[in-house]
Amino acid sequence: MDRFQEMQVFVRIAQCGSFSQAAEDLQIPRATVSNLVKRLEKRLGVRLLERTTRQVRTTQEGDNYYRRCLRILADLEEADSSFQNKPPKGVLRVNLQGTLAKHFVMPNIQDFVSRYPDISLHIGEDDRLVDLVKEGVDCVLRAGHLQDSSLIAKPLANMEQITVASPAYIKQFGEPKTLAALKDHKAVAYLSSVVGLDTSLDFILDNKVMAFSLNSTVSVTGADLYTDAALSGLGLIQVPRYRIEQALAEGRLKQVLSEFLVPVMPVSILYPQNRQVSARVRVFVDWLSEQFSQYTK
Repeated sequence: MDRFQEMQVFVRIAQCGSFSQAAEDLQIPRATVSNLVKRLEKRLGVRLLERTTRQVRTTQEGDNYYRRCLRILADLEEADSSFQNKPPKGVLRVNLQGTLAKHFVMPNIQDFVSRYPDISLHIGEDDRLVDLVKEGVDCVLRAGHLQDSSLIAKPLANMEQITVASPAYIKQFGEPKTLAALKDHKAVAYLSSVVGLDTSLDFILDNKVMAFSLNSTVSVTGADLYTDAALSGLGLIQVPRYRIEQALAEGRLKQVLSEFLVPVMPVSILYPQNRQVSARVRVFVDWLSEQFSQYTK
C-alpha cells in the first residue's frame, strides 16, 4: 500500500465524515482504512482528523493537507486516464429531486447501469438542501435557482412552466383573466428550505420577472403535494408543463393566464467545487445531460 492510497483514503474520509462509509465507497476493509490513516498521521507527525462518537472532522492541518491531496489525486487520475481506457468503477452516491427522478432518471436508469456495470449506484430522493460533504453525497440533481456558492452547478435544462388551476377551483372562484385579478385569488403556498414560504406567482413583464403575492390557506413542502393541492381545488400553482401534461389532457387541470409568460424552471446537477471530480461523477453528469437534452434551450 503506497502513499497515494493513504491520500485517497484520507480524502474520502474528509469528504464523507465517516471511516465506515469511506471503506464502503473505496471497497476496502474498515480496519484497513483505520490503519492507513494512523500510518499517514504517524508519517506526517500531525493529527489530520478529529474523531468523535458522532462525526469525523479535519483539523486545520488536515484541511491544508486535504486541499493538496485533491490536486495531487486529480493530476494522477488525469494522467492515468490519458493513457488508459478503463471504465469507471466504485460507489457513486447521488441525491435526486423527486419529480425529476420520477420522470427523467428512474425510467431510464437501467441504461446507465448497463453502460457502467462497475459503478455501484446509491440513489437518494430529496427536495431539501443537502450538505454534500457531511453526508458523503457526490452530486445532487435539483430544480430552481440555487444560491449555494460552495457548489458547482452544471445546467441541464430549462423547463417551460405554466399557471394552472382545477375546474373545481375555477367554478368556485372564477378564472383570472388579468394579472390584476390575482388579488382576488388563492395560491397553493410552497414551503422551501431555500426560500421559506412562497405564496407568489411569477410572470415576465417587459423582460423582467414580476412576483404577484396571493392569499393562501394551504402550504406544502413537496412537489407532488403542490400539484395534488391544485388538483384538489385549493389554489393556483405554477409548475413545469411536463409534470402535469396528463392532468391537462384529462381535464383535471386547466391552464390559466396563458398569454402571460412564466419564467422557465432551470434544472442543474451540483457538486462541491473543492472536491476532486471522479470519473464516476463525470459519466453520470454526461448521462443526465442526455436525458434532459430535449429540454435544453
